[in-house]
Amino acid sequence: MTEEKEMKKEKECQCNKHNQKEKKECCHNKKNNKKQEELEKEIENLKKELTESITKMQYAQAELVNYRKRKDEEVSNYKKYCNQDLITELIPIIDNFERAIKLDDQDLNDELSKFLQGFKMMYASLVEILKKFGVEEISRRGEIFDSNLEEALIIDNYDDIEDDIVTEVLLKGYRLNGRVIRPASVKINKKVEKEGEINNE
Repeated sequence: MTEEKEMKKEKECQCNKHNQKEKKECCHNKKNNKKQEELEKEIENLKKELTESITKMQYAQAELVNYRKRKDEEVSNYKKYCNQDLITELIPIIDNFERAIKLDDQDLNDELSKFLQGFKMMYASLVEILKKFGVEEISRRGEIFDSNLEEALIIDNYDDIEDDIVTEVLLKGYRLNGRVIRPASVKINKKVEKEGEINNE
């Protein structure tokens, strides 16, 4: 207890050394310093909160942009390929039309010949309609085999044709707006190596 009293006395003595005006200024400055420190801390906290809020807002904006892009892509793909199932069902009908059209109408009587002409007109109309919806044929005879577009079912062995050349299209393939919906069935060439060529190797 005596020590505390002595400390209080010392403080009082130090304060008493100042006149009344100086005492007020001293106390006022201490209060101002304390307030300034509190304000600085509050400003720092607000800056931190503002930075975090800006970061969150930028992240949310980026997410929104990505979401819109995904939705736009989904809508675009839906518009492009919404008819795929229907077109896939129609393709075998086109195959049947083409088989019928290949008949030689010179050997047919007038009635059958007229019937075949009607078939050709319906086929042409159907092909035009499918083209309007983005359907393309895959028929690449004489070109290098592409496994993305074709299936090789039979191999020919012609010496005068390079390897992997499509020698015949057995069944046309089809694309819908660039997407393969049925690969073409084809024959490709593979040269037969002669005994002399094998021995030289």
